[in-house]
Amino acid sequence: MVKIRLARFGRKKRPFYRIVVTDSRKRRDSGFKEIVGYYNPLTEPSTIKMDLDRVNYWLSVGAKMSERVAKLKKIAEEQA
Repeated sequence: MVKIRLARFGRKKRPFYRIVVTDSRKRRDSGFKEIVGYYNPLTEPSTIKMDLDRVNYWLSVGAKMSERVAKLKKIAEEQA
């Protein structure tokens, strides 16, 4: 199953997340099919950049979103 979820990057105690499309059986930070955005929780306010066209495409072909990405998508749509 294809999932849209967060992949953690950055150093210790300074997380930075990429929103990626990947196979659900892969590990959190392993290979992915496509990067569709990023999320930085440390800025004030939090930075969310998401390519909503690509996210909607992946959803249309059967991908599932994680709960956190679904919340971030809602916020990104309000900002756009």
